[in-house]
Amino acid sequence: MTTRPPARLVLENGTIFRGFGFGADREAVGEVVFNTSMTGYQEILTDPSYHGQIVVMTYPEIGNYGINVDDMESSRPWVRGFVVRSLANRSSNFRSNEELDDYLRRNDIPGIYGIDTRKLVRLIRSLGAMKGLLAIGSSHSDDELVERAKTAPSMIGVDMTREVMVEKSQNWDAPLYGLTNSNIATAPHVVALDFGMKWNIPRHLVSQGCRVTVVPGSFTADQIMELQPDGIFVSNGPGDPEPLVGAVSCLTSLITRAAEKNGTPIFGICLGHQLLGQALGGKTYKLKFGHRGANHPVQDRRTEKVEITTQNHGFAVDPTSLPDHVDVTHVNLNDQTVEGIRHNRLPVFCVQYHPEASAGPHDSSYLFDEFKAEIDRNRG
Repeated sequence: MTTRPPARLVLENGTIFRGFGFGADREAVGEVVFNTSMTGYQEILTDPSYHGQIVVMTYPEIGNYGINVDDMESSRPWVRGFVVRSLANRSSNFRSNEELDDYLRRNDIPGIYGIDTRKLVRLIRSLGAMKGLLAIGSSHSDDELVERAKTAPSMIGVDMTREVMVEKSQNWDAPLYGLTNSNIATAPHVVALDFGMKWNIPRHLVSQGCRVTVVPGSFTADQIMELQPDGIFVSNGPGDPEPLVGAVSCLTSLITRAAEKNGTPIFGICLGHQLLGQALGGKTYKLKFGHRGANHPVQDRRTEKVEITTQNHGFAVDPTSLPDHVDVTHVNLNDQTVEGIRHNRLPVFCVQYHPEASAGPHDSSYLFDEFKAEIDRNRG
């Protein structure tokens, strides 16, 4: 049986959780957050929106189906650390290519198991997301680790997207798993701004029959307009949306030059929702402990239907800051936060949650249908 080194998860308020280490034997600092999904840990690990965070899984047993190459949401895991109650030592899944422990060790990410994750989650829900330090086999004292957690940099006010976005524009032609690629030369052209985009998003766009070009989120409005888009997509990503003044300025220009002048639809998800919210005149704020999981109920105010959604965000759009020409289309039924907005005259809309649903419910995939319908309508 594998001998596991001692490990500690230290929070900035001085709370210490002791368990056993797996993955990489090192220290890592980050914002400690929790996810309520029962499955999908591989998609969570490889979601660039988790960059800078130590993720706690509320489901007790993790690692039981291993890691496979088909379900990745990016080229590597982005979490700073991983926290679980019970770690499966051996996977049972014919699709598995690697054990979770080996995968994290290979990517230099530390993990801890054997702690009371219920107590940890209740603490975060009560006090809010906190900075933390995960130490595997460390010789530092508890007091030293607590002090390092306290002085760790905050995510607020930091642009974290440049570390996760693509470096240059590239074509994407892979559809959803099991579907035929309908991407042809005459298909409508969607330019997708990548701020840390999950791979299942361009898969959805291609499966809708679009020709997709993925570009860095740092692209200017001029560069995007030169690509002659029939539709513009704004992706998810990590961190605070407020410092991304260049992206907000770009989207403000695209709303005028593309959506208003040419009728070009613009669709955003998660961070893209927050950036479009700012470009439309609104403001964002940090949530106490964020929304992360695959079971969040959201109501579409247009139809009054409720959809179960996948979510991963720590910031939200302030509804009181939105101008009169912006309508709130979706709300979270747990806390009434804004989950979707739409310009009431232009084809500009966005949602805070993840309709690409990997891994998670498929209730919200109709939003890709709406985006494609808007594109087809504008093309005549």
